[in-house]
Amino acid sequence: MSKVLVIGCGGVASVAIHKCCQVSDVFTELCIASRTKSKCDALAEKLAPTTKTKITTAQVDADDVDQLIALIKSYQPDLVMNIALPYQDLTIMDACLACGVNYMDTANYEPENTDDPEWRAIYEKRCKEAGFSAYFDYSWQWAYKKKFEDAGLTALLGCGFDPGVTQAYCAYAAKHEFDTIDTIDILDCNGGDHGYAFATNFNPEINLREVSAPGSYMENGRWVEIPAMSIKREYDFDQVGKKDMYLLHHEEIESLGKNFPDVKRIRFFMTFGQSYLDHMRCLEDVGMLSTTPINYNGQEIVPIQFLKALLPDPASLGPRTKGKTNIGCIFTGTKDGQPKTYYIYNVCDHQECYREVGSQAISYTTGVPAMCGALMMLTGQWTKPGVYTVEEFNPDPFLDALDKYGLPRSENRAPALVD
Repeated sequence: MSKVLVIGCGGVASVAIHKCCQVSDVFTELCIASRTKSKCDALAEKLAPTTKTKITTAQVDADDVDQLIALIKSYQPDLVMNIALPYQDLTIMDACLACGVNYMDTANYEPENTDDPEWRAIYEKRCKEAGFSAYFDYSWQWAYKKKFEDAGLTALLGCGFDPGVTQAYCAYAAKHEFDTIDTIDILDCNGGDHGYAFATNFNPEINLREVSAPGSYMENGRWVEIPAMSIKREYDFDQVGKKDMYLLHHEEIESLGKNFPDVKRIRFFMTFGQSYLDHMRCLEDVGMLSTTPINYNGQEIVPIQFLKALLPDPASLGPRTKGKTNIGCIFTGTKDGQPKTYYIYNVCDHQECYREVGSQAISYTTGVPAMCGALMMLTGQWTKPGVYTVEEFNPDPFLDALDKYGLPRSENRAPALVD
């Protein structure tokens, strides 16, 4: 039925590819491409005996638009799934436009070099105008909206769990549960234990940038920015227990604020253990989270990239990690003139994920929504020219697919609220 090009072969991409191969009637042909072709070959060889999907592989540098264009023209896919790094979103979007192919990714664009003068000037202008200082935002990709409209192509942004499923939960709540929504709290809890003193559950460079940045939330249509990790709450998560969580900036707040402008407050919280925070603060204090290159023994290195090389590969955490994740959204608002609260969430078991696809739950909860989003696009349920985030499409078939393929929803109509 369809040919799909997957760019990336890390932990999340591996999960998404496993899941695509479980739906061979839609994903009839799949090409896995990354800078390291041997990783693609190994995964293809592993999956080939288990699926009817025809799998091929390719080598590509996703920073190089010309290489991407050559690969896309050679393979002629119906969809490009960008499951590489968010640094490469724009080059892959450019290549899709040049080749007339639909596009999707799992996280919004951010630059690899935050000291680039051209990017820095645009960034500082946005900080003043918008009121938040995170390095990642949707403006770079939203700027492609007219190009994709004119080309008759669809670009789906941020179709992981958060962002992604959390936005579908918001669209579902607005469609089925509320007449008006007053507040949205997005809670991301990882109750897993991998046994290391310090490791990150997804790309260390992206993860540590995100966590060490100032927190921010949206209130009455305006950004409120706070020092990093300065707002802490405790919450009792279903099947995980009580955990400390901290308010962070997160990309879906920006798109939800745009698409649900009447919501009075939107916040994002993520859980962290004390050991993780102590390690992170120490690394930040000594400059290891810096993205500015330094000269060491005649070689230029980027401290956070060097740190990434020292830390365990997130893809290696699967067999070590035990426990569960719990990610979802708590809403307050009104229905039929009466106050209402509602909580929709998913609980995912690290060891069950590893038994199924050889991955821990962090990669699983991003890779499964990526496949389900691609499924929506390939079956014509989520297609309209332009650039869109998940909440701008009908959430019902997407959530049904998540229920079917490994991330079933749970609901609580009288949840404890976050103060």
